[in-house]
Amino acid sequence: MSPKKRITMHDHAAEASLFKRRALFTFFCVVALLSMLVTNLYHLQVESYKDYATRSNDNRIRVVPIAPSRGLIYDRNGVLLAENQPFYSLDLVPEKIANMSETLDELGKLIEISPDERENFTEALKFHRRFKPLTLKNQLTEEQVAIFSVNQHRFPGITVEAGLKRNYPYVSQLTHVLGYVGKINTRDRAQLERNDQWKNYAATKDIGKQGIEKFYESLLHGTPGHLEEEVNNRGRTIRTLKIVPPEPGQDIYLTLDLQLQQKAVELLQGHKGSIVAIDPRDGGILALVSSPSYDPNQFVQGINRKDYSDLLNDKSRPLINRATQGQYAPASTVKPIIALLGLDEKAVTEHTRIWDPGFWQIPGVERKYRDWKRWGHGWVNVYSAIVESCDTYFYELAYKIGVDPIARFMEQFGFGQNTGVDIFEESTGNMPSKEWKRLKYNQAWYIGDTISVGIGQGYWTATPLQLASATAILANNGRRFPPHLLKSIKDNTAKIDSPINELPPIELKNPRNWKIINEAMRQTAHKSRFTDASYTAAMKTGTAQVIGVAENTKYDANKIAEHFRDNALVVAYAPFENPKIVLAVVMENAGWGGANAGPVARAMLDEYMLRDTWKPTP
Repeated sequence: MSPKKRITMHDHAAEASLFKRRALFTFFCVVALLSMLVTNLYHLQVESYKDYATRSNDNRIRVVPIAPSRGLIYDRNGVLLAENQPFYSLDLVPEKIANMSETLDELGKLIEISPDERENFTEALKFHRRFKPLTLKNQLTEEQVAIFSVNQHRFPGITVEAGLKRNYPYVSQLTHVLGYVGKINTRDRAQLERNDQWKNYAATKDIGKQGIEKFYESLLHGTPGHLEEEVNNRGRTIRTLKIVPPEPGQDIYLTLDLQLQQKAVELLQGHKGSIVAIDPRDGGILALVSSPSYDPNQFVQGINRKDYSDLLNDKSRPLINRATQGQYAPASTVKPIIALLGLDEKAVTEHTRIWDPGFWQIPGVERKYRDWKRWGHGWVNVYSAIVESCDTYFYELAYKIGVDPIARFMEQFGFGQNTGVDIFEESTGNMPSKEWKRLKYNQAWYIGDTISVGIGQGYWTATPLQLASATAILANNGRRFPPHLLKSIKDNTAKIDSPINELPPIELKNPRNWKIINEAMRQTAHKSRFTDASYTAAMKTGTAQVIGVAENTKYDANKIAEHFRDNALVVAYAPFENPKIVLAVVMENAGWGGANAGPVARAMLDEYMLRDTWKPTP
């Protein structure tokens, strides 16, 4: 007997109810999703319209910065010292060149491309966008431009582009004052980014590296402009929409007198050393020369490794600015200031006389400190001690005063600290004291150290600029003007003079002491180099030992290496009645100051005081 079949009964009412619920749920989901879509569309199209329109334009419009032309630099008389010259470069668009290596080989047959240039180009190409031009060679000559122009049809994607580059027409004569511009490197970029200035250099390849070019970079650089380009989705330019021209950098006028600067360069030719000239009436630097020098134009487009290595390893150190960084024992050039302190502290008077037998001894000590004149000067007072540069007088004076009062007084004249000159390359020199020696060497200060300081030797070092600045204070009877190079600034509207900064004067207990010391310096000049001059001058010479000489040993320059020979120094000013120029001359290893640096000082003062019609000689 077969089993019974189960009969299934459908509940149509329940199924219809379930279908309705599901349909209703689906309908509400669709409505909710459509509502969200409409709401989002409203937000995009209405509420956020401006925001997205701006973003769209930013993607469609590219802003390309335009570099400003750099400000020019002139001397005090309007002679152009740093200019912008047009130059030509060879640029390639990589994507338009099928075979780069073969193209470079063919191009090299027409225009000389050095291995360094090719290597630098190949390296830069790795990180460069292929549709943008890349420079292969800078500073094309007119002949090279002409040769390429004739053959340009053979090299699609390669063009000659024109631009402006910095040029220094007086080459090495002003290097240590003007400095130079060079390519912006990683360190420069990091510094600009820290100062939030990088956006102003987006189109600029050069930046001031040394001297005035670096110190006044913010004035000389200018403000970049920009052009707006419409581009496609691959970044290629479709058309130019707008151009905002850049604002050129401001022109600056320096206090330098090019005629005097060129005379100083001529006088130091073949010598290592420095000449600094200052106008004591306002602190303006008339001449600042460091010898030997170098051509700053080498650095503008990038100096090659060999030339830079040669400069770096040159034993004469041309890269050092001796005027502001050279540190020399001031020797006898500071004796007038020490005598001024002695008078003001009443350690001596105008009429005090000291017997000089040719040496001086610390009381109770056997050692003898020799005078430069072995048989001595006999009886000397403050006038004859300065005129004859009597060491014995100043040994005694330093012993009476002590090193710390000397250091404090000399600091008022700028020794041991920055002068405030408007270039960054400056050394402070060293003004020694008891505390300085303890901190530097952890040693006690000895009386013998004070004796050396009394004649400007020992631990005391100064730069030529410090010597000139201190002498200007002396000539001004205590008035102090920090040395500076900026005279005025010129933009599109006006020429504005730089304000003169005067520091509080040095006040003596007896102001007449200024007159005594300056009179002694006048007598020094009249007795030595200015007997026949048509103007009155004041001066003090100095001879600084580079190495020590044993007590009973006679110095013989012919028996020692040249770099161990004495340095020759002179400080001077003129005219005596109303000083207009102050000089400091330092000649390394030249020997006796009066005999070697003295004629240079006379020639410089003659050049300034007796000048006639003059034209600059590039």
